[in-house]
Amino acid sequence: MHVIGLTGGIASGKSTVTAFFRNHDVPVIDADLLGHRTYEPGTDTFAAVVRTFGNDLVAEDGTIDRRILGGKVFGKPEELKRLTDIVWPGIRRLASEELSEFETAGNNLAVLEAAVLFEAGWEDLCDEIWVVVVEPDLAVERLASRNGLDPEAARARINSQLSNAERVSRAGVVIENNGSLEALNSRIEEAWSELQGRLAQAAGR
Repeated sequence: MHVIGLTGGIASGKSTVTAFFRNHDVPVIDADLLGHRTYEPGTDTFAAVVRTFGNDLVAEDGTIDRRILGGKVFGKPEELKRLTDIVWPGIRRLASEELSEFETAGNNLAVLEAAVLFEAGWEDLCDEIWVVVVEPDLAVERLASRNGLDPEAARARINSQLSNAERVSRAGVVIENNGSLEALNSRIEEAWSELQGRLAQAAGR
């Protein structure tokens, strides 16, 4: 099975690309959703997070209060690393399990969508990397509009991530999203067509 790792910064347009894959019956793993699953009560990750960051994280319903947890790590790189060192391996395990299930079910193509693909070191789970990039000023504009943030807060979130240049240098397929939705969809179609050619060539070896 051929696995595409799809990544990109916030407000880059990854969801449009994943929607395209789903519309073409390609199974997509959303690392964010797996992240939520790792926090579920009864999991090893849940226990480790509570042990590390305190019982005050546990809400009345027994789940982790993500708002309280966010307050403990936001703007604190060392604390955030302590958290990701716990959570990212849990997400990786779930992603590996899902990829195995997709392959067993007979899929020849799957997508792992993860904003932190490079930061977490998950490239080895993928056969090729696609990155969606948008100019920072445009990303600020889109994020501020979408999330109701003021521009400074939006820019701070974007600046805290990897740069477009670093992502592009580590990706095989680059999808720029600096124009209209129609232009983005056209570029996705182009990348899809090129992918089909590569897969056909590999199958013919």
